[in-house]
Amino acid sequence: MSHSAAIMGLSGLRLSADERAFFRDCDPWAFILFARNVETPEQVSRLTSELRDCAGRDCLVFIDQEGGRVQRMRPPHWRNYPSGAQLSEGYADDKNARRRAVYLHHRLIAADLLAVGVNADCAPVLDIPQPGADAIISDRAFGDNTEQVIELGQAAMDGLLAGGVAPVIKHIPGHGRAMVDSHLALPRVDTGLEALTRTDFKPFKALNNAPMAMSAHIVYEAQDDAVLTLSKSAIDKIVRGDIGFDGLLMSDDLDMKALSGDLTEKTALALAAGCDIALHCSGDLADMVKVASGAKPLSGEALRRAKAARMSAGTPDVFDAAQGWDELCALVPSLNAVS
Repeated sequence: MSHSAAIMGLSGLRLSADERAFFRDCDPWAFILFARNVETPEQVSRLTSELRDCAGRDCLVFIDQEGGRVQRMRPPHWRNYPSGAQLSEGYADDKNARRRAVYLHHRLIAADLLAVGVNADCAPVLDIPQPGADAIISDRAFGDNTEQVIELGQAAMDGLLAGGVAPVIKHIPGHGRAMVDSHLALPRVDTGLEALTRTDFKPFKALNNAPMAMSAHIVYEAQDDAVLTLSKSAIDKIVRGDIGFDGLLMSDDLDMKALSGDLTEKTALALAAGCDIALHCSGDLADMVKVASGAKPLSGEALRRAKAARMSAGTPDVFDAAQGWDELCALVPSLNAVS
């Protein structure tokens, strides 16, 4: 049986009876957790077990755990991790130390996630913020230098994979020039493709062996006048062509205001455009029914990529988390350590 080409959220700390019945019926490929689903380690472990029991398989469970502003698991039960900007500070003076800090940061996050049954992280951010852009990326990025973002992005991926957690590079092919937050409105980028290829697209091309990527809800006017997530020409030409990404492409959240229209239609359009998986995050059951109506069973190349993505969440290496945290704190003096 092929699973539905969707990743879905849920409403609270436990699965409701209605959610359980719906998930068993529609069989989404994977699930995603948010802060509303997180309370204690014991509760998250129970919830991820419930999700897998409902799915009837050891599926991926995603979360956004970057550090800084974007971390769903927070103190007092988990450490307070630094932002990408905090981790990368001083890169020009000591590249090796910054690479090590980023690796440790993501290796520690992987240990936290895997301990509660979460085995996929929507990280790292490979976007390069530009002057005057909306603050939605800003300090989440590893800097504004292309080579720096590539090196630190690779270290982040290495840390997650070493910890048995599948990474998701985002937001392909680059969100750093967006002048509005795509959660609230549709960004449009008028920069030419040649310039974008030299800058914004470059980290994604360098790390195009990532198992998964999340799309940017942006119109790249030099390509066409459609938002990339829903544009077959943009995905074919930029994501699969110029960047050469052949991993699993998931949409960003279909509920974001950058996308207009009915959820069923948006889901169908995203999958028809070349997204392998449609992502829906709100946990609203009525909306999830609409997404399920627009989704299709995984098949062909999408199914191949989904299987490879699942396999990338493997067995973690041996790692002393307490020692790793001490080393990270020494490398990032501004870090507010939380035991």
